[in-house]
Amino acid sequence: MVHKCRDIQNKKEDVLVWIELFEEEGVSEENFKEIEEQLNSLKAELDLLEMELLLAEEEDKSSAILEIHPGAGGIDAQDWAGMLLRMYLRWAERHSFQVEYLDYLGSDEAGIKSVTLLIKGLYSYGFLKGEKGTHRLIRISPFDSSGRRHTSFASVDVYPQESEEIEIDLREEDLEIEAFRAGGPGGQHVNKTSSAIRVVHKPTGIVVQCQNERSQFKNKEIALKILKAKLLQLELDKKREKKQVEYNSKGQISFGNQIRTYTLHPYKLVKDHRTGYEHTNVEDVLDGNLDNFIKEYLIHFNINA
Repeated sequence: MVHKCRDIQNKKEDVLVWIELFEEEGVSEENFKEIEEQLNSLKAELDLLEMELLLAEEEDKSSAILEIHPGAGGIDAQDWAGMLLRMYLRWAERHSFQVEYLDYLGSDEAGIKSVTLLIKGLYSYGFLKGEKGTHRLIRISPFDSSGRRHTSFASVDVYPQESEEIEIDLREEDLEIEAFRAGGPGGQHVNKTSSAIRVVHKPTGIVVQCQNERSQFKNKEIALKILKAKLLQLELDKKREKKQVEYNSKGQISFGNQIRTYTLHPYKLVKDHRTGYEHTNVEDVLDGNLDNFIKEYLIHFNINA
């Protein structure tokens, strides 16, 4: 962090020298463009530094495990879950984070039935932790021949992949592990063998599964990784004494429990119900431009921590 601050300070001083020369002697169009580029670069680095200062929790530095499940709304909800998947993939791409599919279950009609991603990169969990909750979509349904307006829901869960503070120990006697045949369309992400694995953590009732790989051993390894992440999140919730508050904010995947609403009809607006932040360019948000929503949540989270 100290190194970053010094680097930004040096760049700031370079820009100030350019501005001073500009005021005294004028500047060519080429040099003006260079100053403009340096200012834009400096602003981007300051914005990133501000975000990192907001990420004060130890686990914020971790990579993130992100799950999406459709809720009420049938085929529209599955399609909405698929739209959210694309949104987070585009967001990760914008930030040069690597994405690995841990589990994927497609839909015969549209969208997805569920997906679990590992988003690799420094602070990816810290950035994404505020995405946990129910996301609501209002639009004219492309699946309704009468062209009526529909409301769809999907839930997003986010877990840190690891923590240096808390070590999760999985005891064999606490686990119930079974193999089953992968079901449903999955395209390139799902195999068709009987190597899918389901793991039940008996003390908590948490159930995870993986059906991506052809190897039963690999699917078990991934399922245990997801289970560890979920148990880590439970421990973090207990540590902060916020478990009940966080789970209440998610609740049932339906109306009344959403953290954010994306309206495409009769007007266009994305609104975060926790912070009040709004954006009218819905398409831009769905294309992965989430940084302002993330920043506003982190400010809100830190103020209310």
